[in-house]
Amino acid sequence: MNAATAYCVVLVTASSPAEARRIGRALLKERLVACVILLPGVESHYWWQGKVERSRECLMMMKTRRGRFGAIERAVKRLHSYAVPEIIALPLAAGQRDYLRWVDASLSAT
Repeated sequence: MNAATAYCVVLVTASSPAEARRIGRALLKERLVACVILLPGVESHYWWQGKVERSRECLMMMKTRRGRFGAIERAVKRLHSYAVPEIIALPLAAGQRDYLRWVDASLSAT
């Protein structure tokens, strides 16, 4: 098993860049994620309450360890404006060793 499988990328959409920044900052301060990338201006199309909806959102891509997912999920649900926020994790198939060490160091308390 590749050591990278202990890591994941968590995807969360937010209603605005401001909301994404607030959530991302909180997760960084709690050392739940090592990095948050904000991609504002994504357009999402989805089913909601029986009809197809469309929204402009800000996608958050966060790097972390898989073991942190439960705490990230709880924090996002507490901080998010959506009734059902997207909170999904994609496992890493591989990762550059020095980068993964940096992730670990970033998640550790100083």
